[in-house]
Amino acid sequence: MIYSFKGYIPVVHESSFVHPLAAVTGNVIIGKNCYIGPGAAIRGDWGEIILEDGVNVQENCTVHMFPGKSIILKESAHVGHGAVIHGANLGRNCLIGMNTVIMDDAEIGDECIVGAMSFVKAKTIFAARSLIVGNPAKVIKEVSDDMIDWKTKGTMLYQQLPADCFESLKEVEPLREVPKQRPTQEAFYKTLEEFRNK
Repeated sequence: MIYSFKGYIPVVHESSFVHPLAAVTGNVIIGKNCYIGPGAAIRGDWGEIILEDGVNVQENCTVHMFPGKSIILKESAHVGHGAVIHGANLGRNCLIGMNTVIMDDAEIGDECIVGAMSFVKAKTIFAARSLIVGNPAKVIKEVSDDMIDWKTKGTMLYQQLPADCFESLKEVEPLREVPKQRPTQEAFYKTLEEFRNK
């Protein structure tokens, strides 16, 4: 759902998909080919939130900030299931792992990968291409070319997802039995370990 707040109406490019069970409120600008999953809350009630082109904010994520702040999720930023971005800026083509929390005034550099369930303290700044993990989060090494290649291909799936949703997602009544000819879904994207071992 899209909500106005104190005169601010979210701006969502027509190529982007906001799931009906997501909540986008107030001073929010969403660029091209973005995907906002069910349960996501992007709250521009107290400040401005900008999602540049190709960003995805997956299921049950929260994006918010303290009053008067402006935050940017740069082009192709990828925010995994259940992550919380509170007053932080995300660099271009970065990956934020599932259930990660990134606090106020933190800066995640371009092409960083933040591991699942990491906690990034307020005002922490990470340089581009950092592999970041832990609580508190710290850099353990540089992100390799093959890791970025894998991440970029994964994000491309989410950049295609809005068009797929517009074309085929619809509310239906469930079937009461499994059909005999139920199709098998293709394994067209691999985990990082599978990708490295191909």
